[in-house]
Amino acid sequence: MGVNIDWNNLGFDYIKTNANLRCRFDGKRWSQISVTEDEYIRMHIATMGIHYGIMAFEGLKAFRGKDGKVRLFRPADNARRFQSSAYKLCLEPMPTDVFVEACIQLVKLNIDFVPPYESGASLYLRPLMYGSQVAIGVHRCPEVDIVFFASPVGPYFKGGMQLIKVVIDRMQDRAAPRGTGDIKAGGNYASSLLSGEKAHDMGYDNVMYLDAAQHRFVEECGAANFFGIKNNTYVTPASPSILPSVTNDSLRTLAADMGLNVEQRPVTVEELKTFEEAGACGTAAVISPIGSIYDIDTQEYIDYGKTIGPVSLALYNRLRDIQYGRAEDKHNWCVIVE
Repeated sequence: MGVNIDWNNLGFDYIKTNANLRCRFDGKRWSQISVTEDEYIRMHIATMGIHYGIMAFEGLKAFRGKDGKVRLFRPADNARRFQSSAYKLCLEPMPTDVFVEACIQLVKLNIDFVPPYESGASLYLRPLMYGSQVAIGVHRCPEVDIVFFASPVGPYFKGGMQLIKVVIDRMQDRAAPRGTGDIKAGGNYASSLLSGEKAHDMGYDNVMYLDAAQHRFVEECGAANFFGIKNNTYVTPASPSILPSVTNDSLRTLAADMGLNVEQRPVTVEELKTFEEAGACGTAAVISPIGSIYDIDTQEYIDYGKTIGPVSLALYNRLRDIQYGRAEDKHNWCVIVE
């Protein structure tokens, strides 16, 4: 069927599609995946997931390519990260093949909502899991409910990539060492809301979070990974409390393909001023190039210039070309759905 959507003016928001998928682990075995048009989750008032934050999610996209084919980007990698989140939250991990097949089925059911190639938009998939046992005490939750839903979303930057302004604010820590920062738990995002609102009120696009122990090392940039370019090297922070970004992993691979050195290591605040380019990377925007960084405590201002850096632009274009079928998928990242 046709859908009445203004593809060229999509934002990043929820739009109802044809169907979503449900699956349940009852403590012993997984159920069959069911299909529903129901947009609501019915749960008991004592459901453990909503009381104790026992929930996590994923985000991935499907793209309609230049050749008309629909491609899912690296679903198996999202499945593995979903499993890591489940493990740390003491939930039963969904097998990789089941996760990938559910994503493929979800796209097929909502194929009319995959935006046309010319729009630059995509179909965003959101797998969500939560501990669904009814209980009051805090303990391992043996029952898990999983929902897969999708929504068409527009390109993050309307009219092309734009530089963003970032602020370093030590008023709030995103994640503690050996905490849940390395998984996609919902609480990680809740803990960034206050500082994010403050940054926006001050006129900044994003907050750069530092390590919670010493406030010396760069961790993440809002809900995205950070990277910097200098001396023909792609540098991105290493920390046990950083979410392993599928996009960042892809960019590191493409940087190596371009002949750049790749380093994943601790990055100090002092090193930020030595980068020629800097950016935040993630599923939503791929790359958000950073134009400037302001440190509230030290009042130091770092200016990366008024134009997007050539390496960041080249990496962005290379990844988008693979996602939209304009370039060879040498690393077999894409799964053809239709």
